[in-house]
Amino acid sequence: MAAGTLYITGDKAADKLLNSNANALLLGMLLDQQVPMEWAFKGPHTLKQRLGHLDPKKIAAMDVDEFVSVCCETPAIHRFPGSMGKRVHAVCTALVDDYRGSAANIWKGVEDGKEIYRRLKALPGFGDEKSKIFVALLGKTQQVQPAGWREAAGKFGDDVPRSVADVHDEISLGKVRDWKKAQKAAKKDKQDNPIT
Repeated sequence: MAAGTLYITGDKAADKLLNSNANALLLGMLLDQQVPMEWAFKGPHTLKQRLGHLDPKKIAAMDVDEFVSVCCETPAIHRFPGSMGKRVHAVCTALVDDYRGSAANIWKGVEDGKEIYRRLKALPGFGDEKSKIFVALLGKTQQVQPAGWREAAGKFGDDVPRSVADVHDEISLGKVRDWKKAQKAAKKDKQDNPIT
C-alpha cells in the first residue's frame, strides 16, 4: 500500500500506520462510531503497541475474551471497548476467511468501486454509510480509485468536507468539524438527509 495522506489522530506514528497499513485503516474505520474520529482512528495504533502486531490472522486466532481484555486496557480503544473489541475480532476473522488475512485484498486489483463497496458492506460492523465513507477514504487519501469509486461512495465521493475521507491536514479537519456542526444544527445527517 502506497503511503496515504490521511491526517486524523494528532499522532504522527498513528497516522503513519493508517497510511501504510491497510489493516489499520480498515479497523480505524470500523471503530469510527460514537467516539471522536481521532480516538477511533488511533485505536489500531494502540492495539499494535499492546499486541506487538496488527496481524488479522493472529488476532482471529486469539480467544475473543482475551482479545477484548486487551481492548479494555486503559486507555480503552473505544468508548465501548467490549462490544467494539468483539467486532474487531469478527472483522479480523472475516479477513482471514475471505481475504487471506489482509484488508488490502478487499480492494487490490478490483476495477469497480461498486464491488469494493459490496465487499465492505459484507464485513461485520460495516453498514451502508460506513462502507461508502471507506470507499471515499480509499479514493481520496489512499489513491485507490477504480472506475465508479465516487458513485459507489455516494455523497462522500463529492468535494464537500463531510467525513474522515476529506481530512488531510489541520485545516481540512477543522472544515469537516464545522460542516458536521452545521449539519447537526440543521438537523441533517452526513448525507444531507433530514434527521427525523
